[in-house]
Amino acid sequence: MAQIPTERRFQSNDLEAFVARALIAVGLPVSDAEQIAQLMILADLRGSDGHGIFRLPQYLRRIRAGGMNVTPNIRVVEETEATALVDGDNGMGHLVVRFAAQLAIAKAERAGVAWVGVRQSNHAGPAALYAMMPLERDMIGIYLAVGSANHLPPWGGIDLLLSTNPIAFAIPALQEPPIVLDMATTVAAYGKVKTKAQRNQQMPEGWMIDHFGRPLTDPKRAEEGFLLPIGGYKGYGLALVFGLLAGTLNGAAFGRDVIDFNKDDTTTTNTGQVIVALNISRFTPVEAFKRHVDQLIGEMRNSRRMPGVERVRLPGEQSHATWLERSALGIPLNDALFSDLERVANDLGLEKLSGN
Repeated sequence: MAQIPTERRFQSNDLEAFVARALIAVGLPVSDAEQIAQLMILADLRGSDGHGIFRLPQYLRRIRAGGMNVTPNIRVVEETEATALVDGDNGMGHLVVRFAAQLAIAKAERAGVAWVGVRQSNHAGPAALYAMMPLERDMIGIYLAVGSANHLPPWGGIDLLLSTNPIAFAIPALQEPPIVLDMATTVAAYGKVKTKAQRNQQMPEGWMIDHFGRPLTDPKRAEEGFLLPIGGYKGYGLALVFGLLAGTLNGAAFGRDVIDFNKDDTTTTNTGQVIVALNISRFTPVEAFKRHVDQLIGEMRNSRRMPGVERVRLPGEQSHATWLERSALGIPLNDALFSDLERVANDLGLEKLSGN
C-alpha cells in the first residue's frame, strides 16, 4: 500500500523569518531579504504552492552559484510620463517587479495609466502578487511575464520555444474580494508539475503530452514531453504575444534565448515582465465602479447552475478562501518539502522550522 504523504502546518510569520534568514545567509541585505520573504510566503498563503517557499532551495542554489546578483542596482533606463523601462541588474525577480509595480502606481496617479516593462529580472513567483499591488491605490493591475524555462512548442511543433508566459488581472470590488485572474497560457503552470513530482503524485491527463502526442501523466517524465496550451492554438498565440510584449519589447529573453533556470544556475536569465496600472478614478467614480463590480459578482454567483454544479465561482475566489484559511491555521508543508528546508537549515547553519 502506498504511503499517504503527511503535512504539517506553519504560521506565515515563522516561514517568512526562515526565508529571510536563509537569504541573508547567502548575502542579501536584510531589507531585501524580508521583502522577498513576505512575497514568497504570500504566494503560499494564496495557495500558489509551486511559487512560494517551495522555490527557496532553487533560489539559494542559483544565488550561491553566482547566477543572481544579491545587491542589484535596480534602475529606470527609459521613461516618459506614463511609461518606463526598468533594468533589474539580474536581481531577485520579487525585488525587481515590486520596484516596477510601485513605479507604475506612482505614474498612474499622475497620468491615469502606466505601462512599465522590465528586463534583466528573474523568476518572481505568481503573477497575481504583482497585479494585486495597484489594488491598494484603487487601481486595476495587469501583469505579464516570460516564463523562466521553455516548456511549450509552437502549435503543431515539438521544439520548446515558448514558456508558460502568464498573465494576471486584479480588479477591485467594494464588499466582495477582488476579481483576480492569474493564468498561465498553458493548461498547468510548470511549478504544478514540479510540486506533483515532489509529492509523488500523478498529473491529470491534459496537462502534458509526449512528442508523439500521447498523454503524459508521470511528472518525473516531464522531460519527455511538453505542456499543452490553453484553448489549443489560441493559447499558443497568447504565449507568443505575451512573450513579445514582456520579452522582446523590453530587450529581455524570448524564444531560444530563454534560459532554463531549473537546469542552469549560472547563466543570467534576463527575464522580462510587464506591469500595468489603471487609475479607475480617471474613468469613473471609484466607489460606484466597485459597487457595480459587486453587483456583477452577485449576478455571476447566483446565476442558474448546471446539474451537479455546487457553486459558480469567480476568478480569485478560491485563492482568497485559501488565504483566509491558511492565515488562521497555518501553511501546510508536505514531508518532502519539509525535508528540503531542513537541509537548507543544516547547510546554512540556521534554526530549523518547528510546525504544528
